[in-house]
Amino acid sequence: MNLQGIVAVSGKPGLWRALAQNKTGYVLESLDDKKTKLVANISTAKLAALNEITVFGLEDDIKLTDIFERMKTAASVPSVKDDGKKLRGFFYEVAADHDEEKVYSSDIKKIISWFLILKEFPLFNEEPAVAPVAEEAAPAAGSVTEEAPAAEAPKAKAKKAPAKKA
Repeated sequence: MNLQGIVAVSGKPGLWRALAQNKTGYVLESLDDKKTKLVANISTAKLAALNEITVFGLEDDIKLTDIFERMKTAASVPSVKDDGKKLRGFFYEVAADHDEEKVYSSDIKKIISWFLILKEFPLFNEEPAVAPVAEEAAPAAGSVTEEAPAAEAPKAKAKKAPAKKA
């Protein structure tokens, strides 16, 4: 599941895709049918990237992506307008080790509504961009001569870029 660039904006319903960044904020596009554009100011708007969100757990926090993966395999996902007990029961099935005192019903509704929005998009079934890079690096590990020049080249570029800006 590739949730890179998908954010939730405080005070705005739904989910948004980050298109670009400028000096004052981010240019966002809604994931609904309207495709509304929004410039979210960095100083006033709070953005939460979905791939970084976690839910309180009894021992460790649970990643939202892990909950979404379990929701994919669930028999049926309840509607957001269903009874709170039904929603909490479903959430207990997909995230059994969540902390029931810290995870509110409103949080569960929000997570289920995000899932219902995202399940229609092809990016929901994609692998994250980090996984293919790791797979490509594994075959190249067999040859030591190819690995050394590749490792030096990015370091040189990284050092030169800050020097040009400063």
